[in-house]
Amino acid sequence: MSAPNDTWSASSYNETASFVYSSANISPVLSLLDAKPGEKIIDFGCGSGEVTLEIEKVVTSKGDGLVVGVDASDSMISKAGSNGLRFCFVSDIQSIQFPRPTNVGQSTTQFDAVFTNAALHWCKRDPKGVLESVKKVLIKGGRFVGEMGGFSNCVGVRSALHHVLRGRGHDPVILDPWYFPSVEDYRTLLEAHSFKVDHISLTPRLTPLPSTLRDWLHLFCRHSFLEHMSDEEAESVIEEVQERCRIDCQDGQGKWWLMYTRLRFKGILLE
Repeated sequence: MSAPNDTWSASSYNETASFVYSSANISPVLSLLDAKPGEKIIDFGCGSGEVTLEIEKVVTSKGDGLVVGVDASDSMISKAGSNGLRFCFVSDIQSIQFPRPTNVGQSTTQFDAVFTNAALHWCKRDPKGVLESVKKVLIKGGRFVGEMGGFSNCVGVRSALHHVLRGRGHDPVILDPWYFPSVEDYRTLLEAHSFKVDHISLTPRLTPLPSTLRDWLHLFCRHSFLEHMSDEEAESVIEEVQERCRIDCQDGQGKWWLMYTRLRFKGILLE
């Protein structure tokens, strides 16, 4: 049930993008989730499980809660398991399928909450499918809480990628893997799928990178935007994009930064 070609590397992600699950960056969305002891919560796009394990500590603090992680990447799920996440499985959250026989604890497929962080912007193929998957696993009155890249996320870098690719004869609109909706876009989508929107906001967050923009592009674009290219052409594109972005994304001390803009939301399932 994994993606046809799993191009994610948990170790590379942890090395280049650990800021995604840093305490400072995840605390707002975890506060919005407000997990309680005894709840059953599923994490859509759990990655290597760092945030999922934080939720698990809360819901199992009195012994009877359950947290399940799901991700499309075998590498991520393998790492989540080795990190100590007890229940996790591989599936595409745009069309979720539970393993049979289930290995997620007591055959549970209904949850009090669906949580997601830094995953839904990779679901460009079928954002509606994600919400159908949420409805499939969520109890009536349950909550869907998450954070994702929103409108203007990675501003500058994304336009540089489009410019460079178009200049080389490629169609960047087709190649672009990202779905960064506005508040209005995502509110409309949630409400069309029977969710009452309890909170939705767009928050800019200037984010320091642990190394270079080149490393960031290799992690997030080499196997998405640039997956059809030879290593030589992809490397040339990455170098050109980094040079174009240097004026806006590298400070006087040589540190690279990106403007992450996060769409944060909480929806209650009405039916």
